[in-house]
Amino acid sequence: MNVALHPSPPAPDLAGLDQLPVADRAARLVPILAAGAAEADEQDRFVADNYALLKQAGLVEAGVPQEFGGAGATIRDLAGMLRILAHGCSSTALAFSMHTHQVAVPAWRWRNQKLAAMEPLLKRIAAERIILLSSGGSDWLPGSGRAERVEGGYRITARKIFSSGAPVGDLMMTAAVLEEDGARHVLHFGVNMKAPEVKVLDTWRALGMRGTGSHDVAIDGLFIPDAAVALKRPAGQWHPLFHILAPIAFTLVYAVYLGVAEQARDIAVEVAKRRPATEDMLQLAGRMDTALRAARLGHEWMLATTDRNAPSAEAVNDAMTGKALVTENAIRTVEIALELAGGAGFHRATGLERLFRDIQGARYHPLQAGPQARYAGAMALGRPVETIF
Repeated sequence: MNVALHPSPPAPDLAGLDQLPVADRAARLVPILAAGAAEADEQDRFVADNYALLKQAGLVEAGVPQEFGGAGATIRDLAGMLRILAHGCSSTALAFSMHTHQVAVPAWRWRNQKLAAMEPLLKRIAAERIILLSSGGSDWLPGSGRAERVEGGYRITARKIFSSGAPVGDLMMTAAVLEEDGARHVLHFGVNMKAPEVKVLDTWRALGMRGTGSHDVAIDGLFIPDAAVALKRPAGQWHPLFHILAPIAFTLVYAVYLGVAEQARDIAVEVAKRRPATEDMLQLAGRMDTALRAARLGHEWMLATTDRNAPSAEAVNDAMTGKALVTENAIRTVEIALELAGGAGFHRATGLERLFRDIQGARYHPLQAGPQARYAGAMALGRPVETIF
């Protein structure tokens, strides 16, 4: 790794915090996270110190079933936790959502599919508080990187982009493409981030979410044994595992963007109340709150989809429709918040400028606007969706 971590200051006393509901733990962390959010953004600095707080608060294992030492938090609980954390620091919440959904999916599979194979990972998360990374943004359905068959397993060469939380990750849940017998398959496996063949590259210089540490991760010739491959699937097609993963993962990720929009709204209202209200200000405030309500309703639709516990192409469509509503209306909320705040919103010190940049990240997660619309349209017209992503 060639990404420097800044020395951590002494952690605040959070004794007993891990005994509270996860939302209450998150709320207690908000002012601490907020204190360093602007500096991390201005310096393109990964929020490493905040991960120590998340561990101390017991949030790393929040989604692990109680049977294995976790808090047993539901998807709704975890979404609420991330939404609250975003009020303190967008980058911390977004990076942590990538770990959180990688915990939530195996927890769901253990509980709903009775898969005992999920137990070792879940127990390790609770016992060691390891941080999981997701390479979903660079892999998604097509996969990325190359897997070459060798004796006893595969040799992996890849470069994974958008690996949020990379500087403190312990295990990356990732994939690589195997070309064999004229077909392309994607192999799924975990990568030890401490392996000598794995390097975190200092590449994250972005418009927003600058503190997420979403650097590229280079994998150069790493050996993965046959027994470590968790799944082999056709490349570029929906697989039943993704019918589980997509609604859970994006419901959690977009809880963060909803939290960003809520924080922007609260700042704008506070700033606007310092001035005499005009008719135009009333209009702006009303449009802002209407957009925020639409974002909340869109996210509630995503949560309702996960509540059904019924993975399917239809569930993906419902989740992605909700995601599109959150994206459009959360971005609109922050845009109007800037306008409502007036000239003060243009100053970095107000915080809206940073939130405006951070909310733009909502545009880029799968399914993006074009594929989401095509997927929904195909569902409406009874057309195949297996290769729409």
